[in-house]
Amino acid sequence: MGRKSVDSSSEYGEPVEYDPNFNGPIHTRTCTDMFCCVLFMAAIVGYMIVGILAWLYGDPRHVLYPRNSTGMFCGVGPNKGKPNLLYFDFLKCATATNIMAAALHGLQCPTTQVCVERCPSTFWILSSDAYLLNAKVVDYFQQQYCVPSFNLSTTTLVCSLVFCLCSCIYKHAAIIHWLTAFLFFPPRIPSGLLIAMVLSLIFLLLLRFTAPVLVWLLILGVLAVVAYGIWHCYWEYNNYKNSSTTIANLGFTTNFSAYLQVKETWLAFLIILCIVEAILLLVLLFLRKRILIAIALIQESSRAVGHMMSTLLFPIVTFALLIVCIAYWGITALYLATSGGPIYKVVALNSTTDCLAINGTETCDPLTFNSSAYPSCPSARCIFIKYNTEGLFQQNLFNLQIYNVLAFLWCVNFVIALGQCTLAGAFASYYWAFSKPGDIPMFPLSQAFIRSLRYHVGSLAFGALILTIVQFIRIILEYLDHKFRAAQNPCARFIMCCLKCCFWCLEKFIKFINRNAYIMIAIYGKNFCVSAKNAFSLLMRNIVRVVVLDKVTDLLLLFGKLLVVGGVGVLAFFFFSGRIQLPNNTFNYAALNYYWVPIITVIVGSYLIAHGFFSVYSMCVDTLFLCFLEDLERNDGTPQKPYYMSKNLMKILNKKNQVPKGDK
Repeated sequence: MGRKSVDSSSEYGEPVEYDPNFNGPIHTRTCTDMFCCVLFMAAIVGYMIVGILAWLYGDPRHVLYPRNSTGMFCGVGPNKGKPNLLYFDFLKCATATNIMAAALHGLQCPTTQVCVERCPSTFWILSSDAYLLNAKVVDYFQQQYCVPSFNLSTTTLVCSLVFCLCSCIYKHAAIIHWLTAFLFFPPRIPSGLLIAMVLSLIFLLLLRFTAPVLVWLLILGVLAVVAYGIWHCYWEYNNYKNSSTTIANLGFTTNFSAYLQVKETWLAFLIILCIVEAILLLVLLFLRKRILIAIALIQESSRAVGHMMSTLLFPIVTFALLIVCIAYWGITALYLATSGGPIYKVVALNSTTDCLAINGTETCDPLTFNSSAYPSCPSARCIFIKYNTEGLFQQNLFNLQIYNVLAFLWCVNFVIALGQCTLAGAFASYYWAFSKPGDIPMFPLSQAFIRSLRYHVGSLAFGALILTIVQFIRIILEYLDHKFRAAQNPCARFIMCCLKCCFWCLEKFIKFINRNAYIMIAIYGKNFCVSAKNAFSLLMRNIVRVVVLDKVTDLLLLFGKLLVVGGVGVLAFFFFSGRIQLPNNTFNYAALNYYWVPIITVIVGSYLIAHGFFSVYSMCVDTLFLCFLEDLERNDGTPQKPYYMSKNLMKILNKKNQVPKGDK
């Protein structure tokens, strides 16, 4: 593509020159940013190696199931059907704190722990003549609440429960309730999600015909809301006009409602809202033509989506890849956290000289441990202390967890970048087709996806890596802020707040640059840096149009999301609360004692579905906008340089093609 020489007086470069060979996304291209491609592939291979090592050394049962005194898991294996853990004499857990912390650098409870089916409903004590009890009673207690190796008929006071407590009873109750709500009523919740999908699709299709009406209604609605705020502030100001209370009388107070009873507060609100209303009216007056351009681009985006309906299904591919990344990260983190075998040591509650001599100094096997081997310390027990941290792999678990987070963020950002570049290539094929839909290539979405994977993995990985670094810095700042919040002085908190704000803004800016760079990569096939520079220069040469289009599109898509999510949420509330009953409905409302669970599930699912549809639409608007700006710079409407934009856009700009070459 030919370019004029950049004038030193032009801050953002010269307009793009006309190229007679350009008619859409370049098909003849080469691989870009190969170094980043190799680096990304190496990171993926390393990520796989970390996952394999974590799978070999880790055991997620450590966090999923409790262990009894013998080191066996409750709820699986020999203890299947006994998911709860019973602590004998739970008070020992508190009294042993100082001894355990000093001797073992940890806090474990030196009391017998048994896997049980359910907790006892009463407190009880078995006396020394327990063998005189009925055989069935003895058998019941031995099977339910005693260590299997003990025999009540020959052992004295082995199973005395002076105080007991079951853990893990309600550990998974919330998750189970959500899953039960989803599985118990499978036709209802997916039906709500299907309604959200249909509503999103209908809204996007109707934008083609109702975009002008909706945009102007939204703009007038914002003006009306601000005008109502002005009237309300004036009314409140009149109410407190004769009040003797002033801001000076109140001073500083944390009771902010007190400020609402002062006339100066409402006067300040009144002035602010008047300024906002005046700015909005001036913007509407002087930027009316640019608002019309934004509306026309939104309508054109609806036509593009209508001609390529497969683009609405592409977020399913992106969502599936994101689910894979999230699942792999979660599983790897879990296996890394449970890497290393458990270590058991001999500990005792008593602080006698003999007990202190052995406390925490000897390892043991809970399956073969016998306290009779320590006659001088009868309170000795074999207790789980920690997981093994020795060895090269275990010593680098923290570093591997950091690598897990970095690789996860990089993969997620790459998947999002791949989706954006693919959609941009498809929609660019639509815009640069002179005669629509006749000149649109076959399977534009598939072609764009193949081009992105074949030539631009390195460029997409480059942009994703920059964003990953910024996101990781934000994670570190959040961690430090949480870790040292109690020790921070006001100055340190202010600096931390400024840093977090700066990096938040930087992340938003990089996302904006990356998004437009991916559009340029999809069209011209250049590397990331060149594409980002060209996109930024093009946007800065048209900064007013960029701001207007961005805000109008954001307002419209926000309205669409609220309409879809709100409508489905209200419908779900009336249905699951029993206020709406369908004919021949067999839905058992009484079985769902907390109907907010399926309602929240439907709302969250509806938002994800609506976001998926509207993200495609937003990408279409951004792509067509960049193409439109280049169309204005490349062409002039002459037979040699005809415009590719729609007739509606040419009408708004008072432009036309002098010799039409096709049906547009």
